[in-house]
Amino acid sequence: MPVPARLPSWAWVTGLTAGAVVAVAALAVQADNGPHPTVTAAARPTASASAPADAKPSAEESEAPAVPDGSGTGRRIVYSLGQKRVWLVDASDATRRTFTVWPGTVSPDPGAYTIGTRTEATTGSDGVEVEHIVYFALAEGISVGFSNAVDGSSPPPAESGAKTGGVRLHKADGAALWKFGTAGTTVTVVR
Repeated sequence: MPVPARLPSWAWVTGLTAGAVVAVAALAVQADNGPHPTVTAAARPTASASAPADAKPSAEESEAPAVPDGSGTGRRIVYSLGQKRVWLVDASDATRRTFTVWPGTVSPDPGAYTIGTRTEATTGSDGVEVEHIVYFALAEGISVGFSNAVDGSSPPPAESGAKTGGVRLHKADGAALWKFGTAGTTVTVVR
């Protein structure tokens, strides 16, 4: 009785790899078409996450500035250099959250950027332990990204001549931006 021909091992590896790539691509498309995380609108991180649904927003929350004109459309993060403020905007152009930030000493030029690298936690260039680092630009050779201090503190004044690209957030805002700002999310920087 003749022995059936066997496929070489490279053919098996190639076939399995191709199948895995197709499966991962299908799951990525499925995830991208699914619901995206959203957060409740709040002007300050001190707003209670457990407030009743029928509670009225505080005067500060209801007076939060509108998303700047010319910041694009669709799901995005908008960062205003002049207002030192960030907006998390969903696919229907509704603001999900807005909050103030502390910019570093290096800022990106106005324009559209894309979130690339995300890092859970590290030590910032100023020696502060930070978390929820979301990198989106490069300016003057410095990586620019959003982050919050692990201990919730505000950043100290920049040292003379120190170049820092970290845009610091309050702790609750850092967690919200981390959930919203997945890799590939657009970050629009405006004056």
